Amino acid sequence: MRAAIYARVSTADQNCTIQLEELRGWAARHQLAVHKEYVDHGISGGKASRPALDELLKDAQARRFDLVLVLKLDRFGRSVAHLTKQLLDLERWGIRFIATSQGIDTDRANPTSRLLLHMLAAVAEFERELIRERTVSGVRAAKARGKVLGRPRRVFRRDEVIRLRTEGMSWRAIAKQLGAPVSTVVDAARCAEIVPRKGTTATAETKPEAAVA
Repeated sequence: MRAAIYARVSTADQNCTIQLEELRGWAARHQLAVHKEYVDHGISGGKASRPALDELLKDAQARRFDLVLVLKLDRFGRSVAHLTKQLLDLERWGIRFIATSQGIDTDRANPTSRLLLHMLAAVAEFERELIRERTVSGVRAAKARGKVLGRPRRVFRRDEVIRLRTEGMSWRAIAKQLGAPVSTVVDAARCAEIVPRKGTTATAETKPEAAVA
């Protein structure tokens, strides 16, 4: 039988070495030929679309292998809705799914494992929601302590943007000189021309208030 190996890590500084070694060993012990290894680096399991996973599902539909091997269910996905759809698609295409370290096997002759599969998917999503809730609570607590979150604010004059632009500088060069994002610099210039100060006309000669990036 031909097996597809799938591995995933959530952050770019992690690697899939341990997952891949375990899965290669499992395939060798069960005398399976590995068709291909599909690996997603730095991508959350909550995303339904991932480059390697999308390629795996496309190849599964084309019946280029007979089964999918993952180390744990949450490596394949954490969303109950997405995971259920993907597994049903695999079943419809005649592709078997095995989570080697958890004894999960969607072989039609193994109904107990298929029930466990759905239960574990629910637990995986629940854990993900707990992590998100803790993150939100941490942000709220930090704000309550007066900690400033997000990108540092940068103040500059809109008329300076107009002057530099008139001298022929590119938006990117102006943004670099003022230490602000290009989009913010462009928006500031447009505001300077369209929304003049009270009692003045909307021209590039207007000296508007400072812009905040």
